[in-house]
Parts: sequence; C-alpha cells; structure tokens
Amino acid sequence: TVAENFMVPMREHLSLSKSTMQDLAALKIALAGLPASAGGKFPSELSGGMRKRAGLARAIALDPEIIFLDEPTAGLDPIGANAFDHLIRDLTDALGITVVMVTHDLDSLTAICDRIAVLVDRRIRVGTLEDLMEDPHPWIQDYFHGPRGRAAQKSPGASV
Repeated sequence: TVAENFMVPMREHLSLSKSTMQDLAALKIALAGLPASAGGKFPSELSGGMRKRAGLARAIALDPEIIFLDEPTAGLDPIGANAFDHLIRDLTDALGITVVMVTHDLDSLTAICDRIAVLVDRRIRVGTLEDLMEDPHPWIQDYFHGPRGRAAQKSPGASV
C-alpha cells in the first residue's frame, strides 16, 4: 500500500516502532495533500496526480534537506500541475527543504524556483528568472521570451 511503501525507508534506516512509523506515514501523506484513505490503497488505485503526491510523501519520509524531482508535473493536467507546484512550494517553505528540479515546464519555473540553471553551449548559467530573462544568449531569449514563456509570465503564479 502507499503507507507500506512510505515506511520502507524508515524500516531500513531508522529504529522506530510500527505504530510510530504508521503515525509518521499518516502525517507525511497528509502533508503531501493526500486524504488519509490513500495510505491504505495500492499505487495502481490512485490517479496520476495522487501517485505523484504519494511519491513526494515518500521523498520526505526521512526529513531530507534536499529532494530531487524530475519533471514533477509531467502528465498532469494544468489544474493538477498548478496544485502540485503550490504543494512543492508550500513544503519547501514549511519544512525548510531544498528542491532540485529538472523541468521544462515554464509555469513550474515561475511558481516554484528561486534560482534556475540552464544548460546552453555546454555551460551552465545560473540565476533568478529575472536574471535569465535578461541573458542575451539567443537560445535563452527564445526559451524565456517565446510564446510559452510569455504565457507563463502572465500566469497568476508568475514572479516576473
């Protein structure tokens, strides 16, 4: 089940009673925005968005300082992706964790990221969204000022 899956890293790395692990699982499942009933379900019984939230709950199981996310909103509809972006931002603020995220989703970049790294011409350029929007490199300009970049900047979560 989702709760059992969540408890795997705790069993491997911590010495906790089963009831403590169950309590922590319930807490983290709730923090990930899932209903309590999700803990007793199998991942195959969850929607795509709920699976992503369950994965996020497992990622924060051991209270890490850093979590890595690879295209976290891929496959989600725009409403679900927006809700997931806000969940990630809320968790980073509430838990003080750092999120390193690979994404091509410009809406997610504007809603979540404090700093962005762009790989261009075999070099990494790092800065705030505002910094990168002013970067003169043609590819970066096309990426952030193209039609999708302009739409992302107009979205409610945009910081630019």
